[in-house]
Amino acid sequence: MEKVRIKNRQGLTITVGLDLVPNQKGLAFVAHGLAVWKDQPQLETIKDALNENGYSVVRWDATNAMGESDGKMEDATVTGYYEDMEDVMAWSRKQEWYAEPFILAGCSLGGLITTLYAENHPQKVKALAPISSAISYQFMVERIEKEKLKKWKRDGIKSKLSLSKPGVIKSLKWNFMVDLEQYDALKKISKLTMPVLLIVGEKDTTTPPHHQKVFFDAMLHTRKELHIAKGCPHMFLASDQLAELKKPLMKWLKKLD
Repeated sequence: MEKVRIKNRQGLTITVGLDLVPNQKGLAFVAHGLAVWKDQPQLETIKDALNENGYSVVRWDATNAMGESDGKMEDATVTGYYEDMEDVMAWSRKQEWYAEPFILAGCSLGGLITTLYAENHPQKVKALAPISSAISYQFMVERIEKEKLKKWKRDGIKSKLSLSKPGVIKSLKWNFMVDLEQYDALKKISKLTMPVLLIVGEKDTTTPPHHQKVFFDAMLHTRKELHIAKGCPHMFLASDQLAELKKPLMKWLKKLD
């Protein structure tokens, strides 16, 4: 991976990772989830599938996440993640390897921002793959215990141990939820006309399969697929889980051609 550092519209540094392939057939942008980073095993797996099918891949650490970009995790918002993605794309448009339409893939919050982008700019997107995707404020509120939600709002911030980086404490301000209220991937879902692949773990309690089914059923104008990964949780980390992620991705990418 080649790394490049660019500035976002706020003047913060974003670290961008480039996995370019010779004689590329196309380009893909891959977005990570909330308070994580671009090199997570599931992002690496998505990148591998795309590279093996001839697509160059752009990944980046969002600001206010756990990667190499500027900011604090507690200040993360959907707006910030979306704008960082737009800024990475704007930088990419000036590079010789840039190509449209491109593939978009993203995990969790990355699934939400890539879906929103595809709804706003369908002509730029060849295909969309939201993995364990966040969908809306309402769906997020549904899966959080009411007392925990009240405490988070009252305290203004919540903290918990990271599952992906043992020993690291992740904090998130209530402002994340205030910001999230303005975003709902179901509102403009009729704009999705490109092929879509949804993947979710059978045991995912963060973006559960029944939410993904609602999302899937609402897509009326696209060639769509929903894959429920047997025995898998929200994050794909173990080798068998990563295999369950890669298999449907590989089949789908081959069908795109």
